[in-house]
Amino acid sequence: MPVSTPKSIDQEVVLHVAETCLCLHTQRAARALARAFDKALKPFELSNGQFSLLMALNRPEPPRIGELAPFLAMDRTSLTAALKPLERRGLLVVRVDKADRRNRLVQITGEGVALLQAALPTWRETHARLDEVLGDDVADRMRTDLRAMPSAAATLDGPGASRD
Repeated sequence: MPVSTPKSIDQEVVLHVAETCLCLHTQRAARALARAFDKALKPFELSNGQFSLLMALNRPEPPRIGELAPFLAMDRTSLTAALKPLERRGLLVVRVDKADRRNRLVQITGEGVALLQAALPTWRETHARLDEVLGDDVADRMRTDLRAMPSAAATLDGPGASRD
């Protein structure tokens, strides 16, 4: 049986999606920002994601993996995989929670804190240049709007969801 080639979607619709899709524009912006920060943090052998992860661990009490994952908008499996190279480098330790042995606590080490302190001026400089290019008002508005995105997206239940 011959396979039929589907008719293409009207180009007007394609352009509308390309111009209005929040997901597409957010992904493109995230990739561009990730590349810029990855390049800036390369001398420290850190990716932007690793920098953010270590920064999220820099707190008085080590968080449980189950608390850290939603904060970083990651699933537990991806977070566990992301922790491993940092743990091998001695930048963090994962240990059993004595209060509940089913949980794992993630704690930044002294080496991790020292690396963050070394990388922080580069992160600040990169951010300052980005804020300058965008303009402080645009950058501040973007931060505000992006902070609202996870809870807004969480209200969506998928295709055809009702809005009651």
